[in-house]
Amino acid sequence: MKVCIYGAGAIGGYMAVLLKRSGVEVSLVARGKHLAAIREHGLKLVIDGKERVERMPATDDPLELGPQDFVIVALKAHQAWEAAERMRPLLGPSTAVVTAQNGVPWWYFYRHGNEFEGTRLASVDPGDRQWNAIGPERVLGCTVYPATEIVAPGVIRHIYGDRFGLGEPNRMFTDRLSRLSQMLRAAGLAPKVYEEIRDDIWIKLWGNLCFNPISVLTNATLDVMATDPGVQTLVRHMMLEAQEIGERFGIRFRVDVERRIAGAASVGAHRTSMLQDFDRKRPLELDALLKAVQEMGRIADVSTPYIDTIWALVEQKARLYGLYPAYPDAELGAPPAGCGRVRPQATAAV
Repeated sequence: MKVCIYGAGAIGGYMAVLLKRSGVEVSLVARGKHLAAIREHGLKLVIDGKERVERMPATDDPLELGPQDFVIVALKAHQAWEAAERMRPLLGPSTAVVTAQNGVPWWYFYRHGNEFEGTRLASVDPGDRQWNAIGPERVLGCTVYPATEIVAPGVIRHIYGDRFGLGEPNRMFTDRLSRLSQMLRAAGLAPKVYEEIRDDIWIKLWGNLCFNPISVLTNATLDVMATDPGVQTLVRHMMLEAQEIGERFGIRFRVDVERRIAGAASVGAHRTSMLQDFDRKRPLELDALLKAVQEMGRIADVSTPYIDTIWALVEQKARLYGLYPAYPDAELGAPPAGCGRVRPQATAAV
């Protein structure tokens, strides 16, 4: 089975080493010093106090790799949007694309059903770049729970966790979903297949949309944010707004707000991934985690004053530090945030 990890960073590199060790034919798309180190020394994973090094094809040009059985996209949402058209050489007639990313995915309303079927989200896929270049019919949804980090070029450190949520947008249990689950399990990971992957996307998103941006504004760790009375109240209001939006779209939240906040507190003195990106002066993944929820609130006619306030503050801070990734073509036909849904036409894609 041929698998390309597009974005061999912290999560992608972790998956790549374990998949390669289990016998999967793995290739990588990476860039810069990280790519150079992988080519020279192999990709190193530090896990359970041990170092594991695997060599595999690595390139910054997908044309060198050819069609794959699975493409696992482990980029940030804005990076995946930028790379969408470059993925085409990897896509054969039956290639599945696994979106191993945080936040609201660009394909969210594909095979969603009811009045929202086919709605496009301008906040995460302006100009429908991914929808057109990749095609939502290729997608397998994936939620990512492990914590990993790049400690040096070509070196990944696993911190904790091995769980991944998997599911088809159309809620079917397909052969390709079964093959992906079996492949991850054979690599020592812990995949869980969901009939409705969107439910798991929202459980992960529920905390990220609050704690990540607030951590950038306050420089606080999870335990501090989740137990400080004032911040806890703000988080609760944001989560309740998000819950109302999710439920309007048919989401079933398997835990309540208080349990979700308590779960965040139990993680301890952890700096969120967004705060780590801010510390390292990397672009912040604001659109998929926050702006998309705001946009979905407009679609569902749900008021989001608390989400709107945090969005305004964190967006301004990110822009001030040059860390808000702009979509270069977003102004070319894509509506601004909060303007409502983009609906497909009866005879042609938008």
